[in-house]
Amino acid sequence: MSKKIIESTTITRDLRSIENKTGNIYEALAIMAKRANQISNETKQELQEKLKDFASSNDNLEEIFENREQIEISKYYERLPKSTLVSINEYIDGNIQFRYPETEKE
Repeated sequence: MSKKIIESTTITRDLRSIENKTGNIYEALAIMAKRANQISNETKQELQEKLKDFASSNDNLEEIFENREQIEISKYYERLPKSTLVSINEYIDGNIQFRYPETEKE
């Protein structure tokens, strides 16, 4: 997947262009929300995997020290675009596939 620069500021979007793919703005928003949740969960799991190396078995606060690499990893994930912005861009670019299960049963 190519890295696309995603705006971190507020952008006014044309709701009619978003609605055109599904015919219903609420369905479009539900699709983007589900994708945003997927992205958020993937990012969270990825971050937890990377931070697992830094977990200490000691719960003693006096022995906790500052780890530079851990801080850099955390800062990297804080700078990533929000999952909602990513899902909106994916939807507009046509990179989200969606289907209607009730029509597939018939």
